[in-house]
Amino acid sequence: MENENKKLVTILVPAYNEQDVLHMLYERLKAIMDEQANYNFEVLLVNDGSKDNTLNIMKELREKDKRICYLNLSRNYGKETAMIAGLDYSKGDCVIIIDADLQDPPELIPEMLKYWEEGYDDVYAKRKSRKGESFLKKFTSKMYYKTLQSVTNIEIQKDTGDFRLLDRRCVEALKSIRESQRYTKGLFSWIGYNKKEILFDRDSRAAGKTKWNYGKLINLSIDGLTSFTTAPLRWAAFIGLGVSIAGFIYMMIIIIKALIYGIDVPGYSSTMVVILFLGGLQLVFLGVIGEYLGRAFYESKGRPLYFIEQYNGEKETNANLNK
Repeated sequence: MENENKKLVTILVPAYNEQDVLHMLYERLKAIMDEQANYNFEVLLVNDGSKDNTLNIMKELREKDKRICYLNLSRNYGKETAMIAGLDYSKGDCVIIIDADLQDPPELIPEMLKYWEEGYDDVYAKRKSRKGESFLKKFTSKMYYKTLQSVTNIEIQKDTGDFRLLDRRCVEALKSIRESQRYTKGLFSWIGYNKKEILFDRDSRAAGKTKWNYGKLINLSIDGLTSFTTAPLRWAAFIGLGVSIAGFIYMMIIIIKALIYGIDVPGYSSTMVVILFLGGLQLVFLGVIGEYLGRAFYESKGRPLYFIEQYNGEKETNANLNK
């Protein structure tokens, strides 16, 4: 009866090929859960189509500790989709999202819970430092968020990841957004609610290799830009207008020179440069338009975001995919 009166906290952990860190993650989470006697906990491990022993380790942890739950996706859908799948299946009064690699310290969870009890709906961890990341990655990340903030009308949280506590009403808000091309970091800001920042020093990975590379980061950056602003389309329109005006002025100069001096203006090389420049510019703008058109194409299909193979060992009917 005492346990029934306690609030339930779901710790959501998306995982892809994380066999090297799951046991370490469990031990650190177990210590925190045992200390926080005022709450009931469930740890929801989402296996995002791992190709190593990740799923078997999740099953072992489930046998050892019934607070551990696991959700096995039918294939690798990507972290963004794995997170919404976890939110769909979470049962807690609040959900704490944390990566499996232990770069984000679970020891911040008690502080997050404290601020949650004070009335904050979204308690997010902001990095003071980022160990194990190159100068180039830090610089490009800083410039990207600066650019995104300058072209969107919502406040983008800088130097933050997915490590945060979300109240149930934030979870329900995120669950209601069924975009297939997801940029969850932006959605955290978009839904609003009462937010609280916690500063921390980010560690290097506890084990294993990062699943991110520059190609995936560029794709995620494009998703962020196209999800929350139409500024690239406006840039294309303004640049096109500027080039057209410059071309018109140059054309008038050529006509006037021909009328006054009675000669053609030579310049095969300059003509070719202009043609190639304008052709390249047009292809770039077509690419920008294509990004937005492609997003509309994918969203118009209305496909479920994911399919579930197992939930705690039981085969799923995927009944709640389109809630």
